[in-house]
Amino acid sequence: MRPMRPSTRLGEPLLVLAVFLADRASKLWAQEWLAPVFSLRILPFFRLTYVENTGAAWGIFQGRNVLLIALSVGLLGGLLYMRRGWPKDEKLLHYGAALVAGGALGNLYDRIALGYVIDFFDFIVWPVFNIADSAITTGACLLAFGMREKR
Repeated sequence: MRPMRPSTRLGEPLLVLAVFLADRASKLWAQEWLAPVFSLRILPFFRLTYVENTGAAWGIFQGRNVLLIALSVGLLGGLLYMRRGWPKDEKLLHYGAALVAGGALGNLYDRIALGYVIDFFDFIVWPVFNIADSAITTGACLLAFGMREKR
């Protein structure tokens, strides 16, 4: 008897939800425990630093929350539309899209509810980021690999 594995159909929404909930929980922790101390040095090259980001990475679009909300909604809509045409067995595409969607929803929640995105992972030489940003980046890489394989 083979062990049951979640299907892509079930796995995708679960992955979106897991990313969203992990992102929310980490940001609530950052608000409660990290914000009062601002920054904690963990390693010589890594800190946890509380940042309220009103823009995107590298400080672009600072204060352009409405634009970034519109881009996030457009991205989510585009992913849902494109996903319909993907074969069911293209797991890189489906799970990549789920990671991007979960991350986009996490940051979209912040932008709507708070007017900024909470970031806290600080590698000093890189912009401060969060779990949602990591999911978006990882998902975009999976999408790129999945689309490359289709060629």
